[in-house]
Formats: sequence, C-alpha cells, structure tokens
Amino acid sequence: MPGPDDPGGSQFVPGESNVVPPAAPPATDIGTNTNKIQALTAPFYACPGFSGIETTNPLTNLYSDKFAWGPYAAYKVGNGGGNINWAANPYKNASWYMWFHSLRWLGQGIVAAGKGDLTALTRVNTIAYDWYRDNPYSWKANVGAWESTMHRTNVLNCLRQAILTGLHVTTVPARYAWVDAALLSHARFLTYNWSGAWNHGTDESIALFGVGCVLGRTDYKNLAQQRFAAGITTSIDAEGGTNEQSTGYASFNYSLWGRAIAVMQNCGVNPGTTIATRRALLAKFLTLATNSLGKLHQLGDTEVQATYPWTGTPLEFAGSKGTAGTAPPWRVGVYSAGYVFGRTGWGTDPARGFTGESAYSIRYGPARAFHGHLDHTSITYTARGRDILVDGGYAAYNAGAYRTWAVSPSAHSVMTTPMSTYLNPVTRLTALSVKANAESYVFADAPGSGISRARSVLALKDPDLLVVWDRASAKTAQAFQTLWHLPSDQRASVYSRTTAVAMAPGDATKTVLFQVPFKQALPAGAILIKQAQTNPIQGWQYPSSYVRKSAPTLMLARSGTTASILSFIVPVRSSGSVTYTVRQVGTTFIVNLNVGGQRTSIAISAGGSLYRAG
Repeated sequence: MPGPDDPGGSQFVPGESNVVPPAAPPATDIGTNTNKIQALTAPFYACPGFSGIETTNPLTNLYSDKFAWGPYAAYKVGNGGGNINWAANPYKNASWYMWFHSLRWLGQGIVAAGKGDLTALTRVNTIAYDWYRDNPYSWKANVGAWESTMHRTNVLNCLRQAILTGLHVTTVPARYAWVDAALLSHARFLTYNWSGAWNHGTDESIALFGVGCVLGRTDYKNLAQQRFAAGITTSIDAEGGTNEQSTGYASFNYSLWGRAIAVMQNCGVNPGTTIATRRALLAKFLTLATNSLGKLHQLGDTEVQATYPWTGTPLEFAGSKGTAGTAPPWRVGVYSAGYVFGRTGWGTDPARGFTGESAYSIRYGPARAFHGHLDHTSITYTARGRDILVDGGYAAYNAGAYRTWAVSPSAHSVMTTPMSTYLNPVTRLTALSVKANAESYVFADAPGSGISRARSVLALKDPDLLVVWDRASAKTAQAFQTLWHLPSDQRASVYSRTTAVAMAPGDATKTVLFQVPFKQALPAGAILIKQAQTNPIQGWQYPSSYVRKSAPTLMLARSGTTASILSFIVPVRSSGSVTYTVRQVGTTFIVNLNVGGQRTSIAISAGGSLYRAG
C-alpha cells in the first residue's frame, strides 16, 4: 500500500540547528551478510513519486513555467521557455519556496516523458537543468534549496529513469549526462549535511542510498546504511514512540522507515530486523493514538488526519474503524516519550460499535522539541461519535502570531498561568491506575518560576466522562486559567458560574462541562467563553495548516497564589440531563453523578487521590 504523503510544511527553521544527533546505540544488523537478500531482479531504486505535489501542476502549467502549491494560486516562475527565476517567492512562504526548489512539481511531465512524450521530456529536462545551472554546489546558504535536497535528488533519479524508458535506451545519452553529474553533487551535499535522527535525516539517507544504487557507488550506500543504523534507534525508541512529538510525524515515520527497508531490499542489501521491529512497535503506538473516530489524536504539528489502515498490522483495524483486521489487545498505552492514550474499547460490543467508544490522549514528558507544542497535561477526547475536546491544531509556519498561539499552552486544554513566562518544563507522570471501567493519572510540573502545578485525570466508562482536578500554587499572585477547547462546530453557552453546555445545531450529543467547588470558592466570572478573539488570540482551531476556524474555548478562572479547579467533561445525548450532589465522608470528598440515568460516584481522598467510588 502507498504510504501517506510527505508532510506539507517546511521543517527547517532558519537560524537554528536542523541537526538531531542520535541519542541511542545504533542498530548492528543493517547491511550484514546474514540472510543476504537474493534479488529477483537486478538492483534498482524505484522512483518514489512526487507526494501529490504534481497533481496541481499539469503539463500545461509546466509548458508556461507556472508552479502551484498548497492554498496558493499558480504563479508564473519563468519566462515561458523553461528559464526559471529560482529566487521567486511571491507568497513569502517558506513551504511554497521549499517545494518549488524540490522540483516535485515536474512530476506529471516526468511521468509523461517516461512514456515517450518527447515534448514533455524536453521541458522537464530544461527546467531541471536550469535549476542545476543556476544553483551551483553548495547551495547550503539557501535554506529552501538546502531542505529540499533530498526531494530534488529523488526527482533527478525519477528524471533519469524517464530518460532511459522514454528513449528506450540503457545508458544516459550525452545530452543528458548532466543528470548524473547533478546526482553526484546532490550525493556530495547529502554526505556532508546529514540532519540526523529524525524524519528529515531518514529521508536524506534514503535519497543518498538511491544515488549509490543507481550509480553503483558502494561508498554512498554504505554511508546511508550507517545512518539508517544510527537513526532508527533514536527516531523510534524501544517503546515505539518517536522523538518528533507529533502524531502526524509519527505516522510519516512509519511510512518512511518502510521505504528504507524497501530501498535496501531492492538494491540487494539486507535491512536487518531492527527497523522492522521498531516499526512494529510504532504501529502499536499509532494504533493506540487513534481516537474513536478513526483519526489520530491531533497532537503537535499534526493536521486532522485519518489513521492509515496498513494491512496485516493493528493499524488495519484502527484505520478501518473496525471493518477489517483484528481488534487490538491493548486499550491503554503509556509512553515515556510523553503520551498517554486510552479508550473504553475497540467497538467489539455491538451496542457501542467503533465510534460509540470513547478515546482520550494526555501529553506529558520531555520538554518541547522538534514538532511538539507546549501542550503538557493537555487532553483530547472523543465520545458518542464526535469530538468533545480538541487541540488548537497545527498552524502553518508562516502564520505568525497564530503559529505562536497554536504552539503555546493557550491553544491546549491545560491549566495556564498567563502572567508568568512559560518554562517549557519536563512533566512527570507520578501515579496511574488502570481498571476495567476507569483509568486515573496524576501529572506534576513547574510551568513557571516559583509555580508548581498538578493535574489528576480520571476517565470513566459507563457513563463515559472525564474528571480533571487541577491545582497549583505560586510564590506570587497569578491568574490561573484551566482551558477547555471545544470543537468548532459546537456553540457554547454559560448557564452559571459552575456550568456551560456546548452543542452543534441539530446534533444528538451535547457536552455538559461544569466545575464543582473544591477547596476553593468559585469567584464571579469563574467560567467564561472565549471565541474568535484576536487580542489576545483565543478561541480558534486549526484542523489543517491553512484552515483556521472559530471555536469556543471555556476558561475556568481563578486568581491568587493557589488554585483548585475540579472539572467534569460529560458528553450526553442532547435531551439528557446531568445532575450531581456532593458529600463528605470522613476526610473523603465524594461527588455523586447522574448522567442521563446512569449513576456513578467519584471521590478525592484526603491524600489527594482521585478515583471512581461507585
């Protein structure tokens, strides 16, 4: 099956290091002679395609030197004869510029050339050669050209194959000899500019290996194999988590390492077993990271995307919403990379079905890096066939203040302290308990100078709901704000200082979100709705990089040197009701709930344990 398309956005940040050093011992089994691959055909490197960028760049555009990418209109980048202005960046967008320099937009022309279309071959050869002539080695000072080197290397390989097949020859004719020279210069660049143990470095190693395979350069193949060995154990850890801090990039890494296995096998090199073993662990991670709508929990730089149903893996069941494959044996996953995933089940109970289950994610762990956000302790939640709590989403790199907001704590369902500078803390998971009808977790960190923060989360089944107890203390007075980000299709209303209700017009489900006074009285304005605000930015959701939607955010507010906020997030049928009573039994605080006719109780002990009591 084809893997997901490459990430759409530029990943290099100008002025910052783009290298991720390996942090784990390398694999030792890649390229060994044990069980040496017996190739059924001569060694080859398959053209990997053009990641869909070619779809908006038909032959007619190539013949008029027009380039189109993303949400932007096609732009004439040349003189109409294949002489391109490689400094063009009309939309001042780093991603547009990077994909422009990748040459992937020549894809339709290269495919046509491979089928014998000599007019197409002339045009793509002219444009590609123009890049080679106008951007002499080394192009490192040009960040767009630098970042796209691995992609452009693959395009040049695809062009080389098209020349051979389109002209029905076995060696590259003299007039196209520049292609091999260009491949060597690109391999030289990749040799001296490895990005390390993350998706970019893996992509670079695949491209370098490809040049070695196509041109018979054992040195390039060996170097790429060494980098595969160094990168795999850091890129995918021993639990199956990735270092990218993004579920979307975790999915891409699964596809990417599959490509690495394939290119080695196709060129007669044994890929060993470490990559396949780590990929299998990553498949488990991605399976658990799938919500009850069949989509990945939107964490880090991740667009809303369906889980890909890779045949023969647990992802087949998760990505098909239970219509194919076998139900996974795991319901909860806790990863030291900083993720908790849980769900009420996989829909094997006909009374629920796949989308009738509930699923949640919670972030914690190492400080923000790579494609991560400042989202520690944040929660996403799906139930009753819909989103209940969402992430602020993934704003494009060029989104300016909105990108800054989307990465910040304010774009996530966390307790924030907006009067203090956020310190990008390490967040610890200090306690957890997993039972058949409830899971509980406790997280702790120091989000600001002189501030301590703890969050207890209790996820229930029958009735399906979340209970979250935030508490914090500070050396100086603070504004403490627990934020709950709701889906953009819902409309939220505040009914009292304890309660708000959110519902999409005509929906069968509503979300009742309320706070119960505990260890602290509720002040006036204890619950507020923030939506479509621009100063400060709040109340938005990015389902994809270039789509921003107005979305209600509920703010539970306190001020002072301490805060205690006990939240209940309760999805219920639109006609259903949620009622509660509280009582004290000795030193234990108990909340009795009636959720649409289902009764349960939660308790907080004197020692601070939050648990299901009935």
